Amino acid sequence: MIYLDNNATTPVDPRVLDAMLPFFTTHFANAASTSHSMGLDVSDAVENARQQLAESIGAGLREIVFTSGATESNNLAIKGVLRRAGNGSHVIVNAAEHKAVLDPVARLRRDGFEVTILPVEKTGCVSANAVREAIKPNTVLVSIMFANNEVGSINPVAEIGSTCREHNVLFHCDAAQAFGKLPLNLQEFHVDLLSLSAHKLYGPKGIGALYVREREPSVPIEPQMHGGGHENGLRSGTLAAPLIVGFGEAAVIAAKSVGTEANRLKTMRDGLWRKLTERFDDLVLNGCPNNRLPGTLNFAVPGVDGDVLLSNVEGIAISSGSACTTAEPEPSHVLRAMGRSSELARASLRISFGRQNVAEDVDVAANCISKAIEQTRSL
Repeated sequence: MIYLDNNATTPVDPRVLDAMLPFFTTHFANAASTSHSMGLDVSDAVENARQQLAESIGAGLREIVFTSGATESNNLAIKGVLRRAGNGSHVIVNAAEHKAVLDPVARLRRDGFEVTILPVEKTGCVSANAVREAIKPNTVLVSIMFANNEVGSINPVAEIGSTCREHNVLFHCDAAQAFGKLPLNLQEFHVDLLSLSAHKLYGPKGIGALYVREREPSVPIEPQMHGGGHENGLRSGTLAAPLIVGFGEAAVIAAKSVGTEANRLKTMRDGLWRKLTERFDDLVLNGCPNNRLPGTLNFAVPGVDGDVLLSNVEGIAISSGSACTTAEPEPSHVLRAMGRSSELARASLRISFGRQNVAEDVDVAANCISKAIEQTRSL
């Protein structure tokens, strides 16, 4: 089985695993146990990982708050800012956001906060102008993802960030899919809060981070978990030191090869699309043709049942969309927001290449998918 579902999760890099293992065994102390050397050693390792993450995105050391993953980071950022601002405050998101953003704002709406969900363009992106026109006097936060998890389209983050700064509105960005795949420098993007996840860049599951700007001035945010005041009071709970160390190592590894790896993934992605369109001239590309994540390919196969098509794909691991919504019977909310019909949305496949994939996988994937299309259409 060839794994081509790296937007859902990635395998842990062996170098990351090696860095983590001692903190499960010999270096097992609590990082908060600073009364003895064993705890201090683990605390030092946690702070080293915090520094590694901070440097990878151009942040300060105290601006990195460890969480359990991007879902928790999104909840902390969105609920934390809105609840600190008070009822009646306004938040802006877009219709193609991950459920880890859409569900928290739905909860806030039920609690009396004002929510605007912007439509997206046919590419899955939202324009800075749409954000500008949606800002109101009571708007306190805009939350727009860096890159879409299903179709890979990259939003104009720098322009949206500048728009938010002009209107004195905080800007949160879910960068779970972009981190490690694209260069991220917060000073260029004018981001106030940024959600990150380790398992999308060959780190362990169960660990993430939220960048919370402390400079010019600090971001006012309400903690969502209480019980010890860890992480500058923003996220209480015993720190998962092995996972944190792995997250830091994964960030360092990704930063060293982000440019060359992006080119390699793009070559494989485009090669697969070329082979498929040579065999089938009616395939429909979902997402931006050019400005999207280098390893992501999402397309629809007209005239087939998507569930049957996916069940006929053998030899490769791919998906029909987000792994977080596969239990839902409805077609992808991202593709529907982009204007795709329910039929096309249900007949779409997502392929996402990763570090472990090689050029030969392109031929195998092309043959497996082509066979599945032909078999499904013959029924």
